[in-house]
Amino acid sequence: QVQLVESGGGSVQTGGSLRLSCTSSGLTHLINCKAWFRQTPGQEREALASIDADGSTTIADSLKGRFNISQDNAKVSAFLQMNNMKPEDTAVYYCAADVQRCYFLKLSARRFGYWGQGTQVTVSS
Repeated sequence: QVQLVESGGGSVQTGGSLRLSCTSSGLTHLINCKAWFRQTPGQEREALASIDADGSTTIADSLKGRFNISQDNAKVSAFLQMNNMKPEDTAVYYCAADVQRCYFLKLSARRFGYWGQGTQVTVSS
């Protein structure tokens, strides 16, 4: 019903910036919540940020001031702006979406019904 594709990943040096994009297709009108997660080998998926249908956003406390989330006016794409990147930001980054509002999902990975394929982000020291 809904497909998500991430782009914008790659390699960056410590202190640099990257902007990830998540473009949706299919029955996009079903989607109310879009979010970003990341995962490293052997660890659970970590919630980073979300943007709700009304534009409300959440950012993980540890990332406030460095990361920000936004979406286009048509609400087809979501973006994750990452600034002042650190080696510990190295991970596979995933876009997720769901028919429920972010208010109810509370960035719980198991609650999201749609996922992108992931994009690798590597931060070198």
